[in-house]
Amino acid sequence: MKILIADDDVNSRVILNTILAEYGACHEVGNGVEAVEAFKVALEKREPFQLVCMDIMMPEMDGQEAVLAIRALEKTHRVSSNDEAVVIMTSALDTLDSIIRSFDQGGCNAYLGKPIRRASLLEKIRNYGLI
Repeated sequence: MKILIADDDVNSRVILNTILAEYGACHEVGNGVEAVEAFKVALEKREPFQLVCMDIMMPEMDGQEAVLAIRALEKTHRVSSNDEAVVIMTSALDTLDSIIRSFDQGGCNAYLGKPIRRASLLEKIRNYGLI
């Protein structure tokens, strides 16, 4: 599995990488702009990410905007709905409003509040058949 981790907090990226490294190759970026660019390059190389862990609050482009751009890239590259990346939004903002916006407007598949717990993250990934 190829995994994209997008978070402006280095510690959060390290935690996610530590949890996920045994399940696939992890690529880390620090903001939404970098996430969209990495996703685009991977699609162009025909080596797409299967899992994206995206923080909501990041500089330059927030996670919700980045996920919308990623979903648009998938459409542009004619990625079938069965092959779309699974996007798990993460945030210290565990409010109902941020959760609803992540699903309704952001195109995410799942949401996890921080701090990320290994069991919760792996359960979400298992639910999508990635591990």
